Amino acid sequence: MKFREAFSIIDKNRISTKSDIFSGLTVALALVPEAVAFAFVAGISPIIGLYGAFMMGLITSIFGGRPGMISGATGALAVVMVHLVAEGEALGEGQGLQYLFATLVLTGIVQMSAGFLKLGKFIRMVPHSVMMGFVNGLAIVIFMSQLGMFKAGGEWLAGKDLFIMLGFVLLTMGIMVFLPRVNKNIPAALVAILVVSGIVILGGVETATVKSFIQDGGGTGIKAGLPSFNVPIIPVNMETLSFIFPYAVILAAIGLIESLMTLNLLDELTETRGNGNRECIAQGLANLTNGFFGGMGGCAMIGQSIINVKSGGRGRLSGVVAALALLAFILFGSTYIEMVPIAALVGVMFMVVIGTFAWSTFKIINKVPVSDVIVIVLVTGLTVIFDLAIAVFAGVIVSALVFAWENALRIRARKSVDEHGIKHYEIYGPLFFGSVSLFNAKFEVKEDPQEVIIDFKESRIVDQSAIEAINKLAEKYQKEGKTIHLRHLSKDCTRLIERAEKICDVNVLEDPDYFVAIDNYKKYKEATA
Repeated sequence: MKFREAFSIIDKNRISTKSDIFSGLTVALALVPEAVAFAFVAGISPIIGLYGAFMMGLITSIFGGRPGMISGATGALAVVMVHLVAEGEALGEGQGLQYLFATLVLTGIVQMSAGFLKLGKFIRMVPHSVMMGFVNGLAIVIFMSQLGMFKAGGEWLAGKDLFIMLGFVLLTMGIMVFLPRVNKNIPAALVAILVVSGIVILGGVETATVKSFIQDGGGTGIKAGLPSFNVPIIPVNMETLSFIFPYAVILAAIGLIESLMTLNLLDELTETRGNGNRECIAQGLANLTNGFFGGMGGCAMIGQSIINVKSGGRGRLSGVVAALALLAFILFGSTYIEMVPIAALVGVMFMVVIGTFAWSTFKIINKVPVSDVIVIVLVTGLTVIFDLAIAVFAGVIVSALVFAWENALRIRARKSVDEHGIKHYEIYGPLFFGSVSLFNAKFEVKEDPQEVIIDFKESRIVDQSAIEAINKLAEKYQKEGKTIHLRHLSKDCTRLIERAEKICDVNVLEDPDYFVAIDNYKKYKEATA
C-alpha cells in the first residue's frame, strides 16, 4: 500500500483531478516558449529543448519527491550548456550535441548518486534569508527574461506593435486577477491564454506568436516525431571523461540546488513536505534519459511550478498532463500552438513574477538583523548577475560566517576562588575556532594560584582549534609551575580529546569536585587498561 501511495499520480485526499488536468494544460502552454528560448540560449535546436522539457517533466512528476513541481529545460543550465556545445564543436563538427548528451548521462549519474547518498537533506542548511534572496532574484530573472519577448528581429517593439503587445499582456493579467473573484474553480491562466488567443486569431490581429518567435530565433516550428534512443557517439577515453566530467558536476550541482530550493518554496506554499533525496534521484533519472533520447535536460522550474500550484495543480497528475500535453503539441498540435500569441504567455509569466517575489522583504527590512538584510540583497544580486548556484553558496557561506562570529562573541568565563584557594573558571558558550582568541583572553596565568579548574559544564569543545587552545593554555600554566584541571567534559568532547596526541590534566572519571590532573591522557589509559 505504501509503495502504491508513494507513486500515486492522484492524491485523492488533497487535490482534484479536474484542477490537475487544467493546471497541467496551462503549464504545457507556458513551457513551449520557455523550452524554445533556452534551447536558443544553449545554441541547439528548439525541438531538443522541447524533448528535454517533456522527458524532465514526465519522469520527475512520476518519481520525484514533490508532487506538483514542474521540471523542464532551464536557463540556469542553458548558460553552462552553451560553452559545452561550443567546445564540443571545436573538437569535431557536429560533435557538440553528442558531448552534451554524454554529459547529461554523467550528470544524471551524479545526481542519482547524491540522492542515494541522502545528500538532499543538506538543503535544510539554507537559511530563510537565503531563500528570500533566492525567490527575489529568480523573480527578477524571470521578469528580465520576458522583456526579450518585446523584441522583433533584434529590435525593441515601438509604436502600434508595442501598444498591441502591452494591451494583450495587461488583458491576460487582468483576467488572471479578476476571474478567480468570480469563480475560483475556473483555471484563470488557461482561460486568459484562450481568450487572448481567440481575439488575435479571430480578429486577425498582427502580433508576435509562438511561430514567429521560433522563426526569429532561426527555427522552423515545433512539429516533430517521438524522441528515439541513441547512445552518444563520442570517443570513450580519459580525455573525453576529463572534458565532460567538470561540466557534468556543474550541471548536476546547479540542477539539484535549483530543484531543492524550488521544492522548499513549494513546501512553504502548500504547507506540505517533499522528499529531497527522492527528488535528486528523479532529477538524475530524467537527465540520464535525456542523454540517451536526445533531450536538452534540465531541472525544476520555479515559474512553471508556481503557475501549477496557483492554478490548483497539487498532485503528480498535473505534471504528467503537462508533459504529455507538450508531447501532443509536438506530435499533433503544432499548428495550433504556434498560433498562440506571445503576449498571453508573457502576461502569465508576469503574474508569476508578482507571485514569486517576496514582497514581505520590504516590511521586515527594519525588523531583522542587518546581517540577514545583507544576505537577502547579496543572494538576490548574485542570482541576477551570475546564477543560482553561486548565489546560494555565497549566501550560505556569509550566513555561516555571521553565525560563527556571533557565537564567538558569546564565550565568557565566570571566575571565583574557593575556600581551598583553588581558582575556578566556569566557561559559557561554545569553544571553537572563532572563539579561541576570546577564550585565551579570559585567563590570568601569572596571577592565578597553583591550582586552576576550568569547568566546561555550560560549554562545548567543538573542534581541533579548541583542543589546541587548551593545549597551549596548559603549557602556559606548566611553565609557571601551576596545575590545570578540566571539569565536566561531555562525552563527545572527551572523544575529541581522546583523538589528540596529548592533553594535559584531564580524566574521564569525574570526581565529585573536579577531574584528577594527569600529564598524558594516553599513558593514563594504558596504565588503567
